[in-house]
Amino acid sequence: MEENLRQFPKNGTTEIIKIALFGPESTGKTTLAKQLAEYYKTEWVPEFARDYLQEKWNENQLICDVDDMLPIAYGQTQLENKSVLIANKYLFCDTNLMVTKVFSEVYYNYCDPLLDQAALEHEYDLFFLTDIDVPWEKDDLRDSPEKRESMFAVFKQSLIDNKKPFITLSGDKNLRLNKAISIIDDLTEAKKMGFSSVDFVQIYENEIPLENIKQQLSFFRNGIAKSNLVGPATLFNGILKLSENDFQEKATFFDENKSNLKLEKFVPASGAASRMFKFLIAFLKDFDVENESINAYINRKKDTELSIFIVGLEKFPFFKAIDEKLREEFPDFDSLNRDYKNYYFIKLLLAKDFFDFSSKPKGVLPFHKYKTHIATALEEHLYECAYYSSSNNNSHLHFTVSEVHQNQFENIIDTIKGSIEKQSGTTITTSYSYQNKNTDTLAVDFENKPFRDENGRLFFRPGGHGALIDNLNNQDADIVFIKNIDNVIQNHIQKIALYKKALAGILIEVQQQLFKYLRAIDAKENQQENSDEILLFLAEKLNIKISDDFYKLDLENKINRLRVVLNKPIRVCGMVKNEGEPGGGPFWVKDEKDAVSLQIVESSQVDLSNESQQKILDSATHFNPVDLVCGIKNYKKEKFDLTQYVDHNSGFIVEKTTFGRAIKSYELPGLWNGAMANWITIFVQVPLITFNPVKSVNDLLKSAHQPQ
Repeated sequence: MEENLRQFPKNGTTEIIKIALFGPESTGKTTLAKQLAEYYKTEWVPEFARDYLQEKWNENQLICDVDDMLPIAYGQTQLENKSVLIANKYLFCDTNLMVTKVFSEVYYNYCDPLLDQAALEHEYDLFFLTDIDVPWEKDDLRDSPEKRESMFAVFKQSLIDNKKPFITLSGDKNLRLNKAISIIDDLTEAKKMGFSSVDFVQIYENEIPLENIKQQLSFFRNGIAKSNLVGPATLFNGILKLSENDFQEKATFFDENKSNLKLEKFVPASGAASRMFKFLIAFLKDFDVENESINAYINRKKDTELSIFIVGLEKFPFFKAIDEKLREEFPDFDSLNRDYKNYYFIKLLLAKDFFDFSSKPKGVLPFHKYKTHIATALEEHLYECAYYSSSNNNSHLHFTVSEVHQNQFENIIDTIKGSIEKQSGTTITTSYSYQNKNTDTLAVDFENKPFRDENGRLFFRPGGHGALIDNLNNQDADIVFIKNIDNVIQNHIQKIALYKKALAGILIEVQQQLFKYLRAIDAKENQQENSDEILLFLAEKLNIKISDDFYKLDLENKINRLRVVLNKPIRVCGMVKNEGEPGGGPFWVKDEKDAVSLQIVESSQVDLSNESQQKILDSATHFNPVDLVCGIKNYKKEKFDLTQYVDHNSGFIVEKTTFGRAIKSYELPGLWNGAMANWITIFVQVPLITFNPVKSVNDLLKSAHQPQ
């Protein structure tokens, strides 16, 4: 018997994928094993113990005891060995040695060492842990239905303790079957891709579609096609230029037409502010206050940022709070020399036990100093929201945040929202969402093999702000204003509001015309005349060029094509003149089908080794300040599925350092780049006053962030 137990085939001895059904009594294991075997036209292995114990009861009215454990294990092994020889690609096992081991330990507080070893070495490609959410079915061999919950916990823990790859199946038998089939099909594909069962369970638990990982690996191996720039979008060639009077008229039009619309302000605010303080973090790591002066460090490192920071120290909105804390910590602070004062100021600014600014989200940091108080970026967004993103005295403000930071946002909003609502006469509803884990992307090494952490697990990184298209897709609003958390201004919110409302006015004007055309198409009114008018509108107002093959179509197909072109989400994007800021800009871009459209393109999307492409990139006249107004519902007031308008070939491959090792990571198409590539796009020049990002802490010294 011992020899037979040891002969159970290990992984690698067969190409059959073995699935074990695992769980307490009466949890649907047999039913599911039969269903799966029938679906995949293969074998299933019944429970040997059932016939064995039934026979024992019938002959002697004796129930199971500890001496039955090894014969049951041996009989189960024999059944499985026979079945695997005739199975077709898959083998489904109603039970297994791990079940026998658990029952032995639970009922007899003992497991024969031979059974224990065989159960641990007995490998399957996947365990399905069957839940207890199905009715108990009584028979002669089942007992203690009241212990199902505790038994389920024991079974689950045994899989965890013994590091077995498992997925829990719940629901009725049809739901379980469909779920199991989907999982098995994906497992089969994952194994073809070279992933282990443990890898597969990790991918499954992160809810990352296997197809996404396959595509990401293809990008790593084959590269991502670069954008094909045709030329820069410029004034009167893709970018609208409005007079101040025009802006006022568009803003007024927005105010006159917003009463029936739900408005929302959408603010990407995830992540910590560590990049703001990058040069200060480097300073603390490399500077020795005992043996070097700060001036010597600045000269040695050519660190002009540190010099600017120290010169402007008293102008920062957080200066007073840190200065007061320094005087608490150092009673003799005034007697310290200047270098020590500045050094300790920076230490307290970043120290985890004190202000810890580099670990906090940008939104909660002090940005502006007013006569009566210090304002965070978060507070400025609430004021902005009340000024331009409100209808019928209601305003909706949505933040995408890291889950660990949400309470910091809530604490500030709880403190200030009431006074802003009272002052503005607007009720502000705030909401939050997190970047979905299923948008994380797989990291690889420089041989394009999946990167693993120190525990051998696959390593996934957040997919970048392009992942937020899912968050935007979940919003229920007619018009959405998008603006980054750090792009705020001090004192001039009313002026900023004018340009935001004007962009929204342009959007509503365009929407009204599009909706009129689409309703006419549905009603089949004046189709030929409407077709000609739509073509003119597309070319003159939306910069959409229809391909030549359109004119070869009959009228019905022309109308169908126009319906597709018109019925899309819309974005109106503010563009500022390029003054050397890093980031994306507006360009005419040709896709793989030779269609030319307006796109926001990052430099990383351009083939910089191509001289003509580099020349077009350098000739850009405008910059994208991430100042968008979006229409995300169609003419029937139905939400668009925004994930259907993403150009998945416009992501980025970036290099990072993790666990001290260089890796490559894939970032999803950017929220306002490839994630909106197939939207209707309108570019409008807006004044520089609308663009005031805080990328470095020193940006807070600029006039837009200083008291007037």
